[in-house]
Amino acid sequence: MSEWIGDTVTSDVGWDHLERLVDEGNRMAGSEGERRAAEATRDALDRVGARDARLDEFDIQGWERGDSAVRASGTEQDCIALPRSPSGEVTGELVDLEYGLPEDFADADLSGAVVLVRSDAPDYYDRYVHRREKYYHAVENGAAAFVYRNHVEGCLPPTGSVGTEDDPIGEIPAVGVSKEVGARLARRFEGDDVTVSVDAAAGDATSRNVHADLGPDTDEAVFVTSHVDAHDIAEGAMDNGAGTAMLVEVARALAAREDELDTRVHFVAFGAEEVGLVGSGYEAERADTDAVRAVINLDGVVRGRTLSAYTHEFEALEEAAETVAERFDHPIETIPEMGPHSDHWPFVRRGVPGYHVSSKTDGEGRGWGHTFADTIDKLDPRDLREQAVLLTELAVELADDAVTIERKSEDEIVAALEAQNLAEGMQITGDWPFDG
Repeated sequence: MSEWIGDTVTSDVGWDHLERLVDEGNRMAGSEGERRAAEATRDALDRVGARDARLDEFDIQGWERGDSAVRASGTEQDCIALPRSPSGEVTGELVDLEYGLPEDFADADLSGAVVLVRSDAPDYYDRYVHRREKYYHAVENGAAAFVYRNHVEGCLPPTGSVGTEDDPIGEIPAVGVSKEVGARLARRFEGDDVTVSVDAAAGDATSRNVHADLGPDTDEAVFVTSHVDAHDIAEGAMDNGAGTAMLVEVARALAAREDELDTRVHFVAFGAEEVGLVGSGYEAERADTDAVRAVINLDGVVRGRTLSAYTHEFEALEEAAETVAERFDHPIETIPEMGPHSDHWPFVRRGVPGYHVSSKTDGEGRGWGHTFADTIDKLDPRDLREQAVLLTELAVELADDAVTIERKSEDEIVAALEAQNLAEGMQITGDWPFDG
């Protein structure tokens, strides 16, 4: 057992792949950079010993950033367009809704307004309110434009897509501004007319998923997943170069333990996650999800030293993580809640047991993620290697025939979402896949 651990904690394979991804520069969904990153990931999986490493292409709604601006009283404030914002220029009264909670929208007159909201939620609130939920509350209440204000200091405007599966281009112009610019807008210009303009190009594009396998050729499989795309404004080291680098490192370690696997392990690095989980949705639609034993989705790993995993109320997943943590005397935080964001979700919503694995950090939300500051210098190779040991063992544990992992019915998934007050937000963003 110790040999594979020693190899993992001295391996440069995962970190080298992370450097390859971030050096690509732009891995936006549908871009040439995303294509090259997918090809490099396919080749890396092949080199570490995974079999049948391949690409699977699919069509997406493309979007390319142009210029954007927020203008108020003769000033122009720094901003960036949110991906899949429509082009356009609108002027309206600036209304600051602070956190932009659902009840904030219900109490406001937003007809023709430019709405400013924060990117976080208050400590007292019972759940996280996603950017797209805030956007579509603004749309539903008649706003003319949407301004998304970062809660993280550092003059960093946040990015993040709008749009729905049915209508991938949003309905009103949307931009991100830094915490500092947001504070300035609220202090100086609330109640004044503010102009928001976005110039962007939308058209047909192609993305792709990367696939490979290890272990016996069983119909059933444990999926280990990540996403290879990133927002175009940064290196995408944390979100999600580290996840794809981890996927490659786990594949390398599992190749040395292939004889221990009772069930096939299927690796997928999805494309187009950042624009609506398009790659994972495409795969879940065409795969036999009844044959997916479990999903380990790596999105946000390496940002901190301790792994953190949403287990979506699957008791067997919580038990497996605890077993691995005890075996290595190394903590793994488990969160027995639903998390309907990232590439596990198209599988979990169909009842497939799935983790969303990230890592614990001191800050709230994405931190440096979705900003210019998502760069490799903030990550540590030690954390990648330590976490690779735990995640490799977790994959072996889930692939063990002696481990029973029960699925959930649609009714159980719906009940859990409703109990955690997540249903309303998913419905307004067009992400509610259930009847009724």
